[in-house]
Amino acid sequence: MQRFWEVDSLRGIAVIAMVAFHAFFDLNLFAGYSFQLTQGALLGLGRFAAIAFVSLAGLSLTLSYNKAKTKLNNSQLLKKFLKRGTKIFLLGLVITAFTLLFFPQGAIWFGVLHLIGAATIIGLPFAKKPRASLFFFGKKSLGKMASHCSASLFLGIAIILAGVFAEGIFTASPWLLWLGLKPFGFTSFDYFPLLPWLGIFLLGIFAGNCLYPEAKRKFAVKDYSQNAAISFLCFLGRNSLLIYFLHQPVLVAAILLLA
Repeated sequence: MQRFWEVDSLRGIAVIAMVAFHAFFDLNLFAGYSFQLTQGALLGLGRFAAIAFVSLAGLSLTLSYNKAKTKLNNSQLLKKFLKRGTKIFLLGLVITAFTLLFFPQGAIWFGVLHLIGAATIIGLPFAKKPRASLFFFGKKSLGKMASHCSASLFLGIAIILAGVFAEGIFTASPWLLWLGLKPFGFTSFDYFPLLPWLGIFLLGIFAGNCLYPEAKRKFAVKDYSQNAAISFLCFLGRNSLLIYFLHQPVLVAAILLLA
């Protein structure tokens, strides 16, 4: 797949933000520090990393799909992306098992990998047919770009708003955790339910369909890919999944050794 340096470098920035936020989190958990992660700059850092990761995953789905459809038929495309989504979701289940075994008080039942795996499958129709509009929006009433990408935009916004509403709803059962309805007293180290995070993913699809239709850059940008700093960010962005898996064990080991 053709790489776009600006996408890879943005993902690289998100990687750095993620590692930094988790470093503060681990210092609190394993070294007895008391950094305020639920407010101020550190909260903003964590939210930036999460939103950037999820939205860029949606954008990357459009790039990958539009590139693959030139080589594969519909059946092969469906199989390819179902397999990809399932693989990412299963990696999330590995993290569930690990945290349940070693940190049951903060076990990750539906974290960012669960979300991206599920969203890859759910969002595939929006990458496949970017011109589809929601039934209550007519093309004539929308601008040219909006009619090109409207379904993912409007549904994404609706899901985000539904997630804001669901934030204050609690249930007696844990079976709707994946959706965004939490049981009383629920805690988790990492929680990315479909409401509202699927909406963030769909906004990424919207951006990908509008900015990179047919996996081609629609706008002019100077090539900075050979810049040393940009190259490093691109390297991080291209290896974000591997870094996601490895950075926490490395951080925890370093903190425990130093402590």
